[in-house]
Amino acid sequence: MPGRQLHAAVGAGENRVVRTEPISTVMTTSIVSIDRDQPLSEAYHALQGASYHHIPVLENDRPVGMLSSTDILRLVYDVEGSSDKMLTSMLDHQFTIDDAMSDDLVTLTESATVHDAAEALADGKRHSVLVLGADGALAGIVTTTDLVR
Repeated sequence: MPGRQLHAAVGAGENRVVRTEPISTVMTTSIVSIDRDQPLSEAYHALQGASYHHIPVLENDRPVGMLSSTDILRLVYDVEGSSDKMLTSMLDHQFTIDDAMSDDLVTLTESATVHDAAEALADGKRHSVLVLGADGALAGIVTTTDLVR
């Protein structure tokens, strides 16, 4: 991504997590994110073969959506046998990040606990929670995987 360095997500999780522990003990702070106005193909390429499956979408450094590999696949599921170059072109000329992302975000503050994150994800409809700093900027992400480690 131009002007951005991609980082593999690295969790801070412990093997034994107490429910009342701060969310910071399990959240990932090295986050791959994408700006809302970037080409969708950049998110697609960032997700290919990555160990993470969610990319927060930012606008002015504030989360406005979440993008997953499944979200992108829903747009291109019927394009079989296409080359990567063709798929990239299609993503960039027919779709935007807004077309693919979910804007129904679940967020917690840095003062939340591991229990709060577990409750937010317990219904199984989502697999990640964004953690916001006091200024509203993205501070971390907690996934269901982080909670079961």
